[in-house]
Amino acid sequence: MDARMAQIARQGVTPRRIKNPTEPRLPLSLRPAEMPRDALEDDAIIRGVVYDAEHFVGISAEAVEAEGCRFENARFTGSRLLRSQFSDSVFSTCDFAELGAQDVSLIRCAVTGSRFTGSSWKSGTFRDVRVENCVIAPGLFRHMKLYAVVFSDCKMAGADFQSAEMHNVKFENCDLTGGQFANAKNLGVVRFEGCTLLDVFGTASLKGAVVQGPGAMELALSLAREAGLVFEP
Repeated sequence: MDARMAQIARQGVTPRRIKNPTEPRLPLSLRPAEMPRDALEDDAIIRGVVYDAEHFVGISAEAVEAEGCRFENARFTGSRLLRSQFSDSVFSTCDFAELGAQDVSLIRCAVTGSRFTGSSWKSGTFRDVRVENCVIAPGLFRHMKLYAVVFSDCKMAGADFQSAEMHNVKFENCDLTGGQFANAKNLGVVRFEGCTLLDVFGTASLKGAVVQGPGAMELALSLAREAGLVFEP
């Protein structure tokens, strides 16, 4: 137990820890995708498939259910997904630029080295999701429900979390310059560790969040700005 944890224990205060996302449960063996059999189309049910450099550019699909799949170098640019779910799946170096995802959920998923530039995720759910080394600048996550989600080492300048519900969410080493959190709901532990938090908007909605590192002062300045405080030398 380190010195800070020992101090917290002496004070009788429970540490505000983040629940780590549950890792995807991929099948032991996956089969290569066969097109058009494994295309992402309306009402598709797909299990245990590897998509390697497949292009889903400009498609429109509703009620897709994918479980235990791996997407490698896949492109979803400019596509539209509605009322769909991806569970126990891994996305590696994928391109979600300009994707429109309405009521789309990721459950026990990992996303690494991918691009979300200009994508819009609305009214869906991220549960037990890790997003790492991704470019999300800007990206929209309005009205999303985020449970046990970690954003790590991501470029997220201008990311928009307006009216999102956040429970056990951690941002670590992310650039959130100009991020928007207006009307976001902190329903549990929300942490910012080692993040850049310059010119963040909607800071009052982050009440109760834990900020560690230089971003604490940056967020304080944003809060002061929104409160109308004027600092003079």
